[in-house]
Order: sequence, then structure tokens, then C-alpha cells
Amino acid sequence: MDVSSKEALIEAPPDYTPIPRIPCLSPHLKRLLIIMVVVVIIVLVVLGFLLMGLHISEKHTETVLRMTIHGLDGEGSLQQLSMSGKDRTGTFHIKAAINSSATVVYDYHHLLICYKSWQGRACYITKMDKENIQGLDTIAKMFQHFQLEQGEEMEEVGFPVPQANRSILGTTINILCSNVPIYWA
Repeated sequence: MDVSSKEALIEAPPDYTPIPRIPCLSPHLKRLLIIMVVVVIIVLVVLGFLLMGLHISEKHTETVLRMTIHGLDGEGSLQQLSMSGKDRTGTFHIKAAINSSATVVYDYHHLLICYKSWQGRACYITKMDKENIQGLDTIAKMFQHFQLEQGEEMEEVGFPVPQANRSILGTTINILCSNVPIYWA
């Protein structure tokens, strides 16, 4: 055997040093960071469950409204409902009899109720009672009665009721009544 090959085996192994620690990440800070990450994850999970519950309750409310409109026996009635979560409105298309349909918009953001009959000569709005929201039948009767009174008075002296300011109305009501005057009822 060659002497030089024996010397290579006798040499000490290279010195291994531990991985240098990050100076700003002390064990206390590391523990605090882990706790914060866990808390954020728990908050996100709870928030997800709350949003899912809100979505389910919104769907349940819409189902109850549809059951109310269609009746418990499932027979269709002469009303249709469209809901907009973005604008916080409910739009009802009602048909009381032949040639007597109307659109009623419940604007929950601005607390207004708008009525426009199929004849479409004018829109009528009223404030919504936040504690006791008026029912669709009550609103339809009130506006139909108001519309009949206004029709008789309009023939005599014109509309005595002031027009509504369109800037305080929601998008849905402005679109529905875009080409007709809007009056307070």
C-alpha cells in the first residue's frame, strides 16, 4: 500500500457548524408569530361560517317569501318577486285582475316603497315604516286608491302633490320610473 493513501484516511473530518440563526427571530418572537397565525386562521374559519350562515338565512328568507307568494299549497299566484342583494331591494310584479298589473319596489336601503301601474303615467313613492313594514296588499290598495284620487284631481287642477327628488332614490326606482314623474304619496 501506498503511504500517501493512508494519510488521507487519517485526516480529521471537516468541521461542521450549525446553521446560523436569524438574529431577529428569537424563540419568544417565534412563539408569538405562531400564535398570531393560529388566531388569524381561527378568525377566518369563524368568519367563513358566519358568512355561510348569513347566505343560508338569506336563501331561507327568499324561500319563505316565495312560499308566501305562491301559497303553501304550491299554486301560483299573480305575483312575482325579484330580489337584489346588492341594492337591498325587493321588486314585486303584481297582477290584480285583467289589465291591472303594477310593479312595487321595496327599497330597504333608502326605506322607500315605489308603485308604478301598468299604465305608467306616474310613479308614487312613500316612506317605509322600519318597525312595521307595510304588506304588499296594503301598499297596492293604498297606491291604487291614491292613483284614483290623483286621476280625478289631475283632470281638474293638475298634480297637487310635489314631485320627488330623484337624487335620494335608489337605482332600481330611478330605472323603473326613468320616463315618468315621481310623486310622494
